[in-house]
Amino acid sequence: MDEYVVIGNPIAHSKSPEIHAQFAAQTGQQLHYDRLLVPLHGFKAAVQVFQRRGGRGANVTVPFKLEAHALAEQLTERARLAGAVNTLKFEDGRILGDNTDGAGLVTDIVVNAGQALEGRRVLLLGAGGASRGALLPLLQQRPAELVIVNRTQSKAAELAAQFAARGPVRSAAYAELGGVFDVIVNATSASLTDDLPPLPVSVYGSDTLAYDMMYGRQPTVFLQSAQQHGACVRDGLGMLVEQAAEAFHLWRGVRPSTAEVFASLRAQLAQ
Repeated sequence: MDEYVVIGNPIAHSKSPEIHAQFAAQTGQQLHYDRLLVPLHGFKAAVQVFQRRGGRGANVTVPFKLEAHALAEQLTERARLAGAVNTLKFEDGRILGDNTDGAGLVTDIVVNAGQALEGRRVLLLGAGGASRGALLPLLQQRPAELVIVNRTQSKAAELAAQFAARGPVRSAAYAELGGVFDVIVNATSASLTDDLPPLPVSVYGSDTLAYDMMYGRQPTVFLQSAQQHGACVRDGLGMLVEQAAEAFHLWRGVRPSTAEVFASLRAQLAQ
């Protein structure tokens, strides 16, 4: 049976084995998927051991996405531009690195939430790895404008400059933001510490979609604030499922349906 793993430290909390088991059952694919806890300085060796014993692919989570990027012998365009890899495919003795996070985000917004990105004003909060992974897929949707804000504005400016040839992207300071945005994506880690990005309330309109890449039993403080100011809100659970489906498709050549898996995970969170 083909073997797959999710690699991280910590890793016990990962829902990936459950997600991929449901995908496999649904599509009739014969595979086994498990968690692999790796020492902080043991990523490369662990991947090589797994590959040598016949492993077919791996998902990669914190804190190894940069190391996965360096280890891959071939990169997809989105992984190269993101500078990080969350999916490895082992084939013919070589390692392909991909980044499915941004594709998962876009699918959840456009397909699941029914919110078009083409011709819209998009605001991206944060200039770290999560933002880097999201930028190319977001720009491929041809928004009217994509604005990046970050507490350290120089990082947002660097990121905007790097992707300038890919679409209408620019940076701004939080205090400079003007006008209503159609979609606001929180790609910062602020929600982990119940911190709130310093957004002016003028960015929210009644049709704004506020999206947080984080998810949990309760809405994050960012989503609570956005909802109080009239926005529609969505957390990152759908992104988690959709990026997994993108990885599954890369490995198996079959695209699973995500609706039932999403509903199952949402019901678990509600318990």
